[in-house]
Amino acid sequence: MDHYFSICSAEMYYEKYMAFLLENYDQLRMPYSFPVALSFLASPVLMEGKAFLCFNDDDEVIGAFSYIYGTGENQYEDKHIVQIQVIYFLEQYRSSRLFLHALQYVTEYIAYMEEDVKEFRFWTSSDDSLRKLFAKIADRVASVETENGPLDEYRASFRAWQSYAARFQHEPFF
Repeated sequence: MDHYFSICSAEMYYEKYMAFLLENYDQLRMPYSFPVALSFLASPVLMEGKAFLCFNDDDEVIGAFSYIYGTGENQYEDKHIVQIQVIYFLEQYRSSRLFLHALQYVTEYIAYMEEDVKEFRFWTSSDDSLRKLFAKIADRVASVETENGPLDEYRASFRAWQSYAARFQHEPFF
C-alpha cells in the first residue's frame, strides 16, 4: 500500500493536520472568507470532532480529512449527523482508490467506535465534475449563491456510505 491513515489523537498530529491544510489553503478552493474557512478547518480540533491524516510510504502527509458531530442550526445537539469539514489530498496522490480508502476508513472508524451516526452532510463548491463525483455517494439537497461563489449541500445516510464503501472493501482497517 502506498498510503496509510492516522487518527489525530495527540497535539502533534493536530499540528500536522492544521499545518498541512494551511500550507495548501489556496488549493482547497473553499468558497468562504478566510476566517470562515479557518473555522471549518479548525472545528474538529476545537469542537467534538475527528481529524485524520493520510501519509505516503515516506511518512509525509499527503492528505487530511475531518468531521464534527451535529449542526449549527441545532446547536450541535443532533450528534447523529456528521458534518464533513474538509477532505483534501495532494494532487499527485488523488485517485478513486485513495478516495475510496478514505471513505472506507471513516465509515469503519465510526462503526468501530459504535457512534450513533445516521447521516453525513457536506458542502462543496458548485462544479460539474464534483457534482458527478459526489452523485455517487450523496444526494445534492441544496445549491446556494454565497458572496464567495456557489455552494452545493450534500447528504447521505451512514448506511448508504457503509454499503458503497463495502463494495470495494478487501480487508478491514479496524
